[in-house]
Amino acid sequence: MGTYILRRTLFAIPTLVLISLIIFAILDLAPGDPTSQLPLTIPDEVKEAIREALGVNDPFFVKWVKWMRLMFINEPLNIIDSMFGTCIGDCENRARIVSWSSRSAAMDTIYQRLPQTLWVLGLAFVFGTLIAVPVGIISAYKQYSVFDNVGTFITMLGYSVPTFFTGLLAIVIFSVWLDWFPSFYDTTHVVDWTSWESIWYQFEQMVMPVTVLTLFNAAALSRFTRASVLDNLNEDYVRTARSKGVAENRVVMTHVMRNSMIPVVTLIALSIPGIFAGAIITEQIFRINGLGQLLIVAIGQNDVPMVQTLTFMFAFLIVVFNLIADITYGVLDPRIRYD
Repeated sequence: MGTYILRRTLFAIPTLVLISLIIFAILDLAPGDPTSQLPLTIPDEVKEAIREALGVNDPFFVKWVKWMRLMFINEPLNIIDSMFGTCIGDCENRARIVSWSSRSAAMDTIYQRLPQTLWVLGLAFVFGTLIAVPVGIISAYKQYSVFDNVGTFITMLGYSVPTFFTGLLAIVIFSVWLDWFPSFYDTTHVVDWTSWESIWYQFEQMVMPVTVLTLFNAAALSRFTRASVLDNLNEDYVRTARSKGVAENRVVMTHVMRNSMIPVVTLIALSIPGIFAGAIITEQIFRINGLGQLLIVAIGQNDVPMVQTLTFMFAFLIVVFNLIADITYGVLDPRIRYD
């Protein structure tokens, strides 16, 4: 197992390098200029000096290598210094990836937005998974029952109806008509865990976006879990276990579950990076200043460094959680070996 993890980790390095090259090339070819947001009264020679200072006029591979050095060396060193209070190298003058629009370090802006995304999308993902897996298992075991038919209807409804419709519908019903919850998410609110009023306000503003995303996440995962369990319920090893007198609970939980969870784990692992990417539409509807909203704003402002940083971060998370899913296979199914 250790050899496999090391081999996959080493293989991930050239994968990330290739991904960074593709991301950088696509965004470098896209129209965009760091001086496009500056006032028109600024002379052209001043704008040209700004372009030179930012390296916009450098050859493509020179810009890519500089960006790689910032992303793979400087930014990780800055994270280490921030976490442990150290100062590795010339930490005070260390170059950073700077946003064209905010003129601040792109990673610092991402760190500021990350808690808002995790509050809403993280909880929605956890709740969706906790609901979807049991519902999918029970629906498969009690195929065509009332529970299965009702669950199928709800999950198909949740998966087919887009989140921008359910989000707006929730705002109209629960904010406008009933006045139960706020219509938008107050990202400036800092939770005071010693104040019940502060905790309750945070709960109220999270109910609608979390519920909308939970319904969407649970719908897709529940259908996938149901299909996976149904495939294994009809296998020969299940009939053999039942014929030997093995208790039904043990047949389902020990034999069927472990094999059925392999594709489900893949879907869960590859969905986790979506938490950090943000539900772009839902964040726009409820005015959540998360990473998804940050990406949309950066694209609209031609903020190439911010878009490059966010996109590469999402790609990095996909590679990492793909590795975690592969490792989990060996835990769920002893037949899988990594020798």
